[in-house]
Amino acid sequence: MTEASGGPARERWRQRARSELSRGDGTPPSEPRLGLPSEDEPRRYEERIGYPGNPPFTRGIQPTMYRGRLWTMRQYSGFGTARETNRRFRQLLAQGQTGLSVAFDLPTQIGYDPDHPRARGEVGRCGVSIATTDDMATLFEGIPWGQATVSMTINATAPILLGLCVVSSEASGIPRARIGGTVQNDILKEYASRGTYIFPPAASLRLTVDLIEFATREMPQFNTISVSGYHMREAGATAAQEVAFTLADGLEYARAVQARGLDVDEFLPRMSFFFSADRNFLEEVAKFRAARRLWASLTREGLGAKSARSQSLRFHTQTAGSSLTAQQPELNVIRTTVEALSAVLGGTQSLHTNSLDEALGLPTEDSARLALRTQQILAEESGVPLTVDPLAGAWAVEDLTDEIEEEARRYLGEIDRIGGAARAVEQGYYQREIAREAYRRARALESRTELIVGVNSHTETERSFRLFPGRGAVAGQRIPPSLEASAARRVRAFRRSRDQERARRALDALRESTARGENVMAAVVAALRARATLGEISNLWRGIFGEHTPNRDY
Repeated sequence: MTEASGGPARERWRQRARSELSRGDGTPPSEPRLGLPSEDEPRRYEERIGYPGNPPFTRGIQPTMYRGRLWTMRQYSGFGTARETNRRFRQLLAQGQTGLSVAFDLPTQIGYDPDHPRARGEVGRCGVSIATTDDMATLFEGIPWGQATVSMTINATAPILLGLCVVSSEASGIPRARIGGTVQNDILKEYASRGTYIFPPAASLRLTVDLIEFATREMPQFNTISVSGYHMREAGATAAQEVAFTLADGLEYARAVQARGLDVDEFLPRMSFFFSADRNFLEEVAKFRAARRLWASLTREGLGAKSARSQSLRFHTQTAGSSLTAQQPELNVIRTTVEALSAVLGGTQSLHTNSLDEALGLPTEDSARLALRTQQILAEESGVPLTVDPLAGAWAVEDLTDEIEEEARRYLGEIDRIGGAARAVEQGYYQREIAREAYRRARALESRTELIVGVNSHTETERSFRLFPGRGAVAGQRIPPSLEASAARRVRAFRRSRDQERARRALDALRESTARGENVMAAVVAALRARATLGEISNLWRGIFGEHTPNRDY
């Protein structure tokens, strides 16, 4: 028997696995199942596949993966007011969700208070409206900051939302060092695919790095950035493009933080990633494995990372929103299940499963519960978590893993030639490549060379499908128009109730700190303590940095 299939390497893995699974009561732990290579390819196994928990992490970042700890079930939630979203959080936690994930409305994402004219018609629509410390306190009322980790999908205004978290948690007696969670804080992909940017790229990148530096030093349990390929995939990117562009962005951020004087092994362990789980099942499994292996190589060789934790790629996954259909929406349950299974087989650390009605509107309580139950069935009934990386060694999966890594490396080479991710985004390289693929796919759907059941295959005449008997046809959550007016009244009352001179001084101090090129986070926290609002801080920065105007030439 070869070393790869039965020698010292396997024995080292077995000892680590048994140690992690030990109950502490003297009962010998069972060993997780682990697929092994054939005897004629030991060298490939060691160098390209390896053991779980060891570089190059192709088979996962933990020796026992889900036998030791299941993925975090983190449903993306947020709509209307902070009070309504808090209620949804409590419902999901009571039903077994293990982490919180906050969706913010468009005004919050682009730095407007709910009473601003540009917020009109958007308050609370695609997420929760958060503008003040009162809003943040209400959002997490009764939810222990020190126990439930929170993920925030926020980018251009990420320093402000993190500051609101710090102020709110410390007012509850929880020091910032004990807060666990993630802030997306990934501005580059906004220019490439999503569009919720405010400031020019250089200024935005500075704020991103300010947050990473601050949280690395003062919030050791918080993930300082979630580098997101999800939105690029939703815009039309291929699996290989999603991997390449996401990891290139990660390298850009890492180098910018290095330039601040932080050692990579100090901040890389708190850098996380965010990927889509799309419809092509085996390709998605291979994509996650290729991304881990490629990141291990890039951080070791390109950034000089020494620790295994710095080289390991931790990621959250969300099933593909772009795969959901308004036609025959009950089929979205099946799509989401298949996509979620690909994420689990690919080794994700946390997972969001989309609700069946999200092609129609925000998810209802019933559909959100069903989406969570989908994950729980995978975790508790499928048996998949009993085996570490069950598909490893399958010829198709290993070939796909190699193929995606090779194609991603070609894209990374081109990005390096351009001068890095920030330059590539500024020059429209990402945008052109993604648009080309999105156009190809649209043509394929029109010609029916790609099929979507219910859309261009097995279509039906319009009908009303009743998923929950007696509760009406499938329809998304509806936000009443009165919500916007009440949110505007609350923020105006908040401003009137504060010490105006204290707020003015704090905002002036933030303006001076920003103009001097200092890390702005301490001044942001101080301004929020003085009851400044999200819109006031964003407008202050608009006055200094200006607003980004996209280049329409590409």
